Amino acid sequence: MATFYLSTGVPLLKSDSTRVADHLASCRNVSDAFGIEAKTGRMYVQSKQIALIRCSRIAEKQDVASYKGSLDTDQDISNSTLDHQSNGFPLSRMKLTTKSRRKTKIVCTIGPSTSSREMIWKLAEMGMNVARLNMSHGDHSTHQKTIDLVKEYNAQFKDKVIAIMLDTKGPEVRSGDVPKPILLKDGQEFNFTIKRGVSTEDTVSVNYDDFINDVEVGDSVLVDGGMMSLTVKSKTNDLVKCVVVDGGELKSRRHLNVRGKSATLPSITDKDWDDIKFGVDNQVDFYAVSFVKDARVVHELKDYLKSCNADIHVIVKIESADSIPNLHSILSASDGAMVARGDLGAELPIEEVPLLQETIIKRCQSMQKTVIVATNMLESMIDHPTPTRAEVSDISIAVREGADAIMLSGETAHGKYPLKAVNVMHTVALRMESSLPVNSTTPNPLSVHKRHMGDMLAFHTTTMANTLKTPIIVFTRTGSMAILLSHYRPCSTIFAFTDDDRIKQRLVLYHGVMPIYMQFSSDAEETFSRALELLLDKGHVVDGDHVTLVQSGAQPIWRKESIHHIQVEERVACKEAPTLGSLCGAKCKAINPSLFLSFSVLFCIY
Repeated sequence: MATFYLSTGVPLLKSDSTRVADHLASCRNVSDAFGIEAKTGRMYVQSKQIALIRCSRIAEKQDVASYKGSLDTDQDISNSTLDHQSNGFPLSRMKLTTKSRRKTKIVCTIGPSTSSREMIWKLAEMGMNVARLNMSHGDHSTHQKTIDLVKEYNAQFKDKVIAIMLDTKGPEVRSGDVPKPILLKDGQEFNFTIKRGVSTEDTVSVNYDDFINDVEVGDSVLVDGGMMSLTVKSKTNDLVKCVVVDGGELKSRRHLNVRGKSATLPSITDKDWDDIKFGVDNQVDFYAVSFVKDARVVHELKDYLKSCNADIHVIVKIESADSIPNLHSILSASDGAMVARGDLGAELPIEEVPLLQETIIKRCQSMQKTVIVATNMLESMIDHPTPTRAEVSDISIAVREGADAIMLSGETAHGKYPLKAVNVMHTVALRMESSLPVNSTTPNPLSVHKRHMGDMLAFHTTTMANTLKTPIIVFTRTGSMAILLSHYRPCSTIFAFTDDDRIKQRLVLYHGVMPIYMQFSSDAEETFSRALELLLDKGHVVDGDHVTLVQSGAQPIWRKESIHHIQVEERVACKEAPTLGSLCGAKCKAINPSLFLSFSVLFCIY
């Protein structure tokens, strides 16, 4: 192992630090940044992406008791006697406080129970981060009203935002309309026909002509995600004859699955393309694409979006048996994944679903993709005001496994207690996060050097923030550095300042990221000061807090030449100064911004 230290407590001349920074920033890979001396084996800088890391202290010059607690106002770190260790970093557990900020995001499906302006506002205040439009239900005019209301909400706040996710219907096989629910009894014979408009006590139509060809005698047909099941006994040219194994009430347009098989339908149907165009016209933030079986459909959709000049991210729904063998290529082509456990558990044995959930989450983390866990998370709260204890555990497991977001479907779309459901999800996720050891999900540092230099920057920024227990402030125009930081799961909130509304909306889905809209000025220091003023004004940080500042991206924001700077700086604000961080000229002492204060940065190549 070779090491390179930036010494602590040693003042550097500005010219020296700039030369070092320029060398560090000019390399694409860490191996490009350093050479190793043959005699000593020590690393030296041998050589332009823009980057700035700075740890600042926010202080007001007045006689007040010094702040002795956690430097992150959103989370208190307990003085636990337990000494946790992970990857060489000390781990501690976070106390749950009234100011604690949830990092795992919540996706809410908007439906009849929540489509009003009042309910969308209440859902947002309760904790909704993403509004999901389920295109299996409702029409474009209905969803247009929801989109308009969400945009109205977003226009009111700089530090609050709701993203919009359009979820395509996909090639779903569904039963036809029935005038009233049909009661299926165990052992009863019941039929499915490809003839349209059939609804009797023993036969109902299906919307898929090849249903006859896809099923075989002995197959299990699951209705409504497994709420009912039937076994195929025989079939004709237009009829599938079954025997009811597990009965129940069959209502209109129930989803049908054949255990272990996927329908031979295209992942994106004609209706889906109409809905996708609707999403382009309304500039939604995400598409959740149903029943993705291979990467080709993702490439096809992205090519279409590129032709439309539409900047919309594609989330693939992993819910079919065919998607599992192609998981790596599907995730590589996409921007993220949704573990859609309902249909996944219908097409595959249910005991496989928890293992697949964990596998998909880990795979997404390793590939730096956002991941959502969905379906049946609080299903009982559609009709009841409190969840089952198993549902609470289900949420906790998804949070502990490291999901970026967890999703509510019928609970908020047509449930009786949508606000209570969101509150349960919020409080359970927050409580679980408070019990997780810091850095428990940090990727292995051995793999960091294999990626782009930005990964190294994000990794060491996270290390700095976790060590000093500071929130992170990142300035971004593309969202890339905020997403990288989210991937490394720092213990504190990532305040992502951007001057692009679209980026602000997109970033809200990512774990631990709080996106804030702010115009950047031509002066970096002035922009930093305004960001801190905004955070102070909103109560996100308080006087005496330390913060870690990061400015990074492929495109420079303030400097024409790419440089890389890592420094720890104390920033003092007094009431007599004209702006935060400036000097009043009378009582304040200037601080050398190139002075490294009690902090060392260690670069390693293994």
